Amino acid sequence: MSQPVVRRVRAAEWREIRDLRIEAVGDPAASIAFLSTVEQERAHDEVFWRERAAGASLSDEAAQFIADHDGRWVGTVTVLLRAAGTADHLGRPVTEARADIVGVYVAPSHRGTGLLGRFVDVAGAWARDRGADELTLDVHAENHRAQGAYRKVGFVATGKRLTSVIGPELVMVRTGRVSA
Repeated sequence: MSQPVVRRVRAAEWREIRDLRIEAVGDPAASIAFLSTVEQERAHDEVFWRERAAGASLSDEAAQFIADHDGRWVGTVTVLLRAAGTADHLGRPVTEARADIVGVYVAPSHRGTGLLGRFVDVAGAWARDRGADELTLDVHAENHRAQGAYRKVGFVATGKRLTSVIGPELVMVRTGRVSA
């Protein structure tokens, strides 16, 4: 089996970005990780998706990466750079600059293949090139499968917990090795 190509999205790929997001949010095993529903994602208009694609492909503060396996997108990850003194996507104050991993999805057919590690390495390299020395993420406290996958690629629990719209979450970090 050939390996998927991991790369940054392109601005013109808004339809593919939309379709993959809807797939991810609708996956029963992955939906616990998203702060949205299929209905909410489908309700966004074309302008929303075009703007999201432009930001994910061109910004120096956010980047979305996908895995293309023979023309089919089989996963995605987004990394967001957070400046000190700002707030994150949940409104929490950011006291120190950091790089957050969000929107992680690997299609069922590609789970356990090492794709998550490749995503984290690419996202980490992008963040490192912009001055970040660690990656952080939030994961649902009851999503033990995801926690295990993140530990396997170098993340550790920080001991910090929070409550979001999807319930209790814990914060994990990958320090000193944002890229392999």
